[in-house]
Amino acid sequence: MVELLLPAAGFPDLRAAAQYLAAAVALYFLVEQLSYLRKKGPLPGPALVVPFLGSVAHMVRDPAGFWDAQAARARESGSGLAADFLIGRFVVFIRDSELSHRVFANVRPDAFHLIGHPFGKRLFGDHNLIYMFGEDHKDLRRRIAPNFTPRALSTYAALQQRVVLAHLGRWLAHTGEATPLRVPCRDMNLETSQTVFVGPYLTEKARERFAKDYALFNVGLMAMPVDLPGFAFRRARLAVARLVRTLGDCARQSKARMRAGAEPECLVDYWMQDTVRETDEAATAGKPPPAHTDDEELGGFLFDFLFAAQDASTSSLCWAVSALESHPDVLARVRAEVAAVWSPESGEPMTAEKIQGMRYTQAVAREVVRYRPPATLVPHIAGEPFQLTEWYTVPKGAIVFPSVYESSFQGFPTPDAFDPERFFSEARREDVAYKRNFLAFGAGAHQCVGQRYALNHLVLFLALFVSVVDFKRDTTEGCDDPVYMPTIVPRDGCSVYLKQRCASFPSF
Repeated sequence: MVELLLPAAGFPDLRAAAQYLAAAVALYFLVEQLSYLRKKGPLPGPALVVPFLGSVAHMVRDPAGFWDAQAARARESGSGLAADFLIGRFVVFIRDSELSHRVFANVRPDAFHLIGHPFGKRLFGDHNLIYMFGEDHKDLRRRIAPNFTPRALSTYAALQQRVVLAHLGRWLAHTGEATPLRVPCRDMNLETSQTVFVGPYLTEKARERFAKDYALFNVGLMAMPVDLPGFAFRRARLAVARLVRTLGDCARQSKARMRAGAEPECLVDYWMQDTVRETDEAATAGKPPPAHTDDEELGGFLFDFLFAAQDASTSSLCWAVSALESHPDVLARVRAEVAAVWSPESGEPMTAEKIQGMRYTQAVAREVVRYRPPATLVPHIAGEPFQLTEWYTVPKGAIVFPSVYESSFQGFPTPDAFDPERFFSEARREDVAYKRNFLAFGAGAHQCVGQRYALNHLVLFLALFVSVVDFKRDTTEGCDDPVYMPTIVPRDGCSVYLKQRCASFPSF
């Protein structure tokens, strides 16, 4: 029996194997630490990192605290940069606005690759607007341009107002109790996006499935990137695939309708007008279809729009309500400006001309976006080593995080104050003087193509909300501390008491 317990011939002692394994793991950890320190160089950051995981537990547990710590390191060192380590990846945090511009201006194969999310390619797929470069990217943006002309924005404005008012009516059914607005704003924005982007092509059943899939996607954005059955990240990835197929089918239906000569009713219609013409011309000439005209590929691009519009807009609407309630003078000026051009009893939506004439309300919208940029970070990956400063080169494979949030508080006088006058006053003109610090919509080749639509949506919401609703913030300690959901929102979800303000609720 004793002989049976001895190592068989040709098989190593288990204890010896364990020692070899432990030595191999220790060597791996040592190499990883040395690699991290070599890449970190003179940047401020942890001297030692947790093997493989790095600081990911802190980032997932307290995202706001984690990024605040990065900003503090970058600020206190005077370098505008900080280093850390997340799930096997070296990361560089960029606080300095000019260094952020260097990243945005060098999105190309041999420099930086925009990724939108640290694990975005695994969620969104490789063929996505944000991953494109050069002429291919320019050609696609050219095709997208008709979606945001004044005529198109005017079409969207009427749709937006009807959806917003329908939701405001539902919110007012809860008078007497404090209502956190984050989820209602998210639901309103999802219906607005569905209606504006692909309106007539989604059935009610498809909208319900769409909403469930987008909720799964949102949860997966904030989860650990474990792509296995039962995990939130896997559910999110599968949900994105279903959403893209649904939106691709909407593009197919729009092509047929535009080919039949119908007038555009939503964003995909404006897009498909030129697409159908170019496709038909290519077919007549015996050529293959132009690039980026495949239904499912178009569905992926429409999902990009949805992702860009949905959570960012939810963030801005919540911060706008919070800012107006805490600045009654600003609220009074917005109400007076809107009342001069539109009344809830008019029975008509606001026209594009009236919206453009509300200059102070537009300044408020821009200040909301400056004061609380929804997407605080714009992650990129270094495709090759890139000399960011005279003394530091970003190593290949590093994830860099330009902070548009930190840029918003640089340059501007009294940046911690919510002050729409900075964008309204002809004397101050801070929108011109500090333009390079206003990075909420990015910069360079990948600057947000839909920023006019985004600002219009915020202006419309402000105008309608202050006209039909009286509101009071349910103020508690720390209620306005930013938390990531995944864009930043007030900690309490912007909890408010609501009451109808106008004599009769608008209907048109």
